[in-house]
Amino acid sequence: MSESTDKTDIFARELKYLSGVGNARAELLFKQIEVFTYGDMLYHFPFRYIDRTRFLSVNQITPDMPDVQLRGKIVAGRTEATGQGRKRLIFTFSDGTGHIELIFFQGLTWFRDNIKLGIEYIIFGKPSEFNGEINLVHPEIEQPQPQVENEISNTKIHGIYPSTEILRNRISNKAIVQIVRNILNLAYGKIKETLPPYLIERYKLLSLNDALLNIHFPRNQELLTMARNRLKFDELFFIQLDLLYKRAGRIEKNAGIVFDKVGEHFNAFYRDKLPFPLTGAQKRVMHEIRKDMGRGKQMNRLLQGDVGSGKTLVALMSMLIAADNSYQSCLMAPTEILANQHYNSISDFLKGLNIKLALLTGSTKKSERKKIFANLSEGQINILIGTHALIEDSVYFRNLGLVVIDEQHRFGVEQRSRLWNKSKQLPHVMVMTATPIPRTLAMTLYGDLDVSVIDELPPGRKEIKTVVFNDNKRLRLFGFMKEQIKQGRQIYVVYPLIRESEKMDYKDLEDGYESIVRAFPPPEYVTAVVHGKMKPADKDFSMNLFVRGAAHIMVATSVIEVGVNVPNATVMVIESAERFGLAQLHQLRGRVGRGAEQSYCILMAGYKLSAESRRRLQLMASTSDGFKIAEEDLQLRGPGNIDGTQQSGLPVKLRISDLSKDGHLIERIREIAREILDNDPKLEADKNHLLKKFIEINSSKNKNFSEIS
Repeated sequence: MSESTDKTDIFARELKYLSGVGNARAELLFKQIEVFTYGDMLYHFPFRYIDRTRFLSVNQITPDMPDVQLRGKIVAGRTEATGQGRKRLIFTFSDGTGHIELIFFQGLTWFRDNIKLGIEYIIFGKPSEFNGEINLVHPEIEQPQPQVENEISNTKIHGIYPSTEILRNRISNKAIVQIVRNILNLAYGKIKETLPPYLIERYKLLSLNDALLNIHFPRNQELLTMARNRLKFDELFFIQLDLLYKRAGRIEKNAGIVFDKVGEHFNAFYRDKLPFPLTGAQKRVMHEIRKDMGRGKQMNRLLQGDVGSGKTLVALMSMLIAADNSYQSCLMAPTEILANQHYNSISDFLKGLNIKLALLTGSTKKSERKKIFANLSEGQINILIGTHALIEDSVYFRNLGLVVIDEQHRFGVEQRSRLWNKSKQLPHVMVMTATPIPRTLAMTLYGDLDVSVIDELPPGRKEIKTVVFNDNKRLRLFGFMKEQIKQGRQIYVVYPLIRESEKMDYKDLEDGYESIVRAFPPPEYVTAVVHGKMKPADKDFSMNLFVRGAAHIMVATSVIEVGVNVPNATVMVIESAERFGLAQLHQLRGRVGRGAEQSYCILMAGYKLSAESRRRLQLMASTSDGFKIAEEDLQLRGPGNIDGTQQSGLPVKLRISDLSKDGHLIERIREIAREILDNDPKLEADKNHLLKKFIEINSSKNKNFSEIS
């Protein structure tokens, strides 16, 4: 909401026209921190604050302290050569309790000409240590200023702004503070409100003018907290309002195919072919899906489930309901291996039932493709499983009723949208992910979808035993691997790197492969290798070697994280496990434990672990609950890389909210947005004029992809 399409708005003015900025500084700010307008700068918030009312004495300083503030006099100065024709300027500062050196490598002429000996200064900087002596490198130096009765300047709580190394060398934090101060001197009192008065009053929020003033120049800690609350409210409220508004519009606009019959296909499967009783979670989710598909509105549902929780079975049963209502279904997977696995497992499920199944991938022969296209358009194929090949223009269904997309984050939105053109009617849509998504992230990433969660594993699945080993247990590990192979089992060994990095001493895949082959020599043992830099054909060959049981060991990078189902594989060894995030470790672990035998995950870790790495590995060893792990991952890493989204996966870039810490606030704000839309679905009431304006501006800027999941 900080940017406006109204060019007369002060927020839209370009920074280069602000006094003290100019073209060069404006270009640097844009390249380094994506700040272009006054509004961008006002929404570039400090990430921490320093109380400048607090002074330390020199004899209190230690080198491990954060920024410190001193008050005293500069008593001496000298210039020293540092080699290669360079110099440094050293001032000696004293406050009566001791002396400390202030060291400068740049701007020497200015400092020599402007800093006076014997004058009182305030010094602000980060202590460091060199040759056993504490010093301050490039601290801020300023003379004490008389108190100014100006609301913007009159603060002693100073913000420290996010920056980059390049930017810090050209534009200091002090300079950024001055730029923000200059903007607020022009803008304060003229900033347009984004929230209706009734919301500001009801939830006791600061005005937007006061919130932006106090986030940059807080008069006190209480006002800083109130400013944060108002700006977080804005950010999260407009995300949720937009998502819920789009969802309501989609449900109202898109008449769905009515699947009002549960017939012989579904009942025969349920009665005769179900491999094990459905879990309570699967039954609950099937009830939600049946209700969705029978209500006359298009279903657009996200199906979350941990690895092995039975999502594919739920998808198949949903496709059988489509078949009972004389409609076709398709299931799109991101890789040929995964598509083949879906085809094989669903074929096994459906043996003996009168359901026509077909597989379409990039490897499907031309003659077979021609046959599939003809049968599909004539309605003779009930379920089509495939890869990106499903979205080719030549693929046309007679009456597509249900689209299932597996590992949906692996497909672009435009790719998924092309499935909509495969039928005259809008099909029901189910997107599946095996990456458990924390509730707060799901509400923000997928808030416009209905969400179903399968949070139980089928009966009979043995919990994977997870242990953490150091390198001194490698011989024991190799012995255990040989025992498992002797019992007819297969083993994954996963490495984080493909080639050795000069900066990292972690084992890389190439060295690892050689050491595995030495310990497990052919022809007694067969070791396959897979990594992301292989040609697709070579990768598929190695994968298939392992899938069909011709290889005992698969040495791989994390390319096998999603999509390989080898029930005979019972051991997952993860080298340099501290290099992986929790979600990735959990996904890798899920490659084993898919059969009836006891499975194991062995996390090989270095000796020197950070506290965070140790915490991650201990959590992995203590639980197999993917949702618990996902919540912890969000706490440790933030939302940036959950589900491979990066920040770009979010509807907007979050500037002040934190999905890992603001969960309760997100839920509360979502309910506020829901209540507003329940009472005024189209935001037509006068009091919601500002909210309607936001929706209109946002819709004109962003293509609405909520309709295509």
